[in-house]
Amino acid sequence: MSLFNTKYDVIVVGGGHAGSEAAAASANLGAHTLLITMNLQNIAQMSCNPAMGGIAKGQIVREIDALGGYSAIVTDKTAIQFKMLNKSKGPAMWSPRAQSDRMEFAACWRTMLEQTENLDFYQDSVNGLVFEGNKITGVKTALGLTISAKTVIVTAGTFLNGQIHIGEKTFGGGRAGEGSSTGITEDLVQMGFESGRMKTGTPPRVDSRSLDYSKMTEQPGDQNPEKFSYLHTTTALKKQRSCYLTYTNPKVHELLREGFERSPMFNGRIQSTGPRYCPSVEDKINRFSEKERHQIFVEPEGWETVEIYVNGFSTSLPEDIQDKAIRAIDGFENVKFLRYGYAIEYDYFPPTQLKHNLETKLVSNLFFAGQINGTTGYEEAAAQGLMAGINAALKTQNKEAFILKRNEVYIGVLIDDLITKGTEEPYRMFTSRAEYRTLLRQDNADIRLTKKSFDIGLARQERLDRVSTKIKKTESFIDFLKNLSVTKEEINPILEEKNLAVITQSMKVYKIASRPQLKFKDLEDIDSIQQYIQNNNIDSEIIEQVEIHLKYSGYIKKEKSNADKLNRLENVPIPATFNYEKVKSLSYEAREKLSKIQPTSISQASRISGVSPSDISVLLVYMGR
Repeated sequence: MSLFNTKYDVIVVGGGHAGSEAAAASANLGAHTLLITMNLQNIAQMSCNPAMGGIAKGQIVREIDALGGYSAIVTDKTAIQFKMLNKSKGPAMWSPRAQSDRMEFAACWRTMLEQTENLDFYQDSVNGLVFEGNKITGVKTALGLTISAKTVIVTAGTFLNGQIHIGEKTFGGGRAGEGSSTGITEDLVQMGFESGRMKTGTPPRVDSRSLDYSKMTEQPGDQNPEKFSYLHTTTALKKQRSCYLTYTNPKVHELLREGFERSPMFNGRIQSTGPRYCPSVEDKINRFSEKERHQIFVEPEGWETVEIYVNGFSTSLPEDIQDKAIRAIDGFENVKFLRYGYAIEYDYFPPTQLKHNLETKLVSNLFFAGQINGTTGYEEAAAQGLMAGINAALKTQNKEAFILKRNEVYIGVLIDDLITKGTEEPYRMFTSRAEYRTLLRQDNADIRLTKKSFDIGLARQERLDRVSTKIKKTESFIDFLKNLSVTKEEINPILEEKNLAVITQSMKVYKIASRPQLKFKDLEDIDSIQQYIQNNNIDSEIIEQVEIHLKYSGYIKKEKSNADKLNRLENVPIPATFNYEKVKSLSYEAREKLSKIQPTSISQASRISGVSPSDISVLLVYMGR
């Protein structure tokens, strides 16, 4: 089948994390999909650190998996270390994180995509978009091809008019060793889109053989590592590779300051906004001048390679400054560079120009996902790609859009924040952004989302069966514990060992287990509980669900009640044709913001900066409430 006479259902522009998830989702929903990328060797490349997950990001990866995406499966197959972060805190804060083998990660992604039906590939650069009125109909490539499509998803990452900065040097590029992409921004601006510039950066890569690890602190993985995917995927973690921790010091800071006048960040050549929560090392010592040291995480890039990612030392300073300063860090005295750190500026499009399904408001059938929307991070990009891929495919099938709410999923928080509030700096997900984070835990993403994904045709029967079994076993075990009484002879020795108040008469296990100082494993030796676990094949995943319920059911119930209140406002729609200018009792700022963002519900309107509670009251009156 020739590219010249094929009209695809979905064309995905860009093969990064957003593009890969988008292509997989649309193809798995039955849409004939074409993935166009500048280099097929770099599909889903980990351009920055070789890790997936982390605080809030790990929750997103679990959600992608529950919805039928590939990121978690690939991470499990290529992991070299796994950690569950924040285990000392409540379960809303537990966040899985894995180091991956960077080369294996990209190779595994490509293999999975090549095994996906309905998905074609083409290596070329897209340098133009084809429109008919306010509707997109295809793309133009650098080789001069025009390829037709019903829908197009742009996931261009940092490649749109990308500029790389190292000290005084500036050159075009979307990533080290790769050219930038031109033409798309210009076509979109001509159609009336607003664009902006953002910045991100990456640390040097160095040779592990030149480092002295005896001067660093070893950071091993978990003793009993978990996985990301809820499926029975294979994991590479029969062994693990350690990371290491060291620190900058006043000497390092002094050497870095010597290069500030030559830094593109400080001499005015970079004027765009960088990520607040992942700043460059020069930005850190400038903003936090009172600090004498900053953490440096020494992260291996794979099982066999000597390449090391110097996490915490992101920089665009000149090469000679990078070289001198890094050698003053303990363990780096004889370091050999494989690649210097650099900053990159690129175009993005303020995401208030999108609908909740990630389709643009100005042009129908055109979707944006990833860094083009002002986000940073593999996980945020992959989540948007998945949702854009789903919605593009559904659009070609004349089906209703698939939209997830803030109280259902971190992905819903991410997209709603972007669409409703916009962003003027690279957006990164945090647990604090989610109002209902006790509900949106990493352990229950499958319970929250698998049925929704199955209903639209993405999640397979295997996933639904697995989560159905999990729910049934969890509920049955909780009921068992609610009805099980233990004698003081059975439980008091356990309580005494924990220095807890003993009981004087038989009591329900459910009540005793709610004590915060007790862990469920403390109760597993009670004969009746042990027998139930063995007879019903209860695994650690079920036990974790039960323990969270025992300890946090009050908090969970309260958050569900609050979420229900939000849903009542979500169910008050605002017509797309509503004219805010006619509502003179709205504040001027509210009329301006509401007219620009065009919220679809009262709840969304209430989250727009500049829209006050009194403005919402006015709107409720107009909506007949």
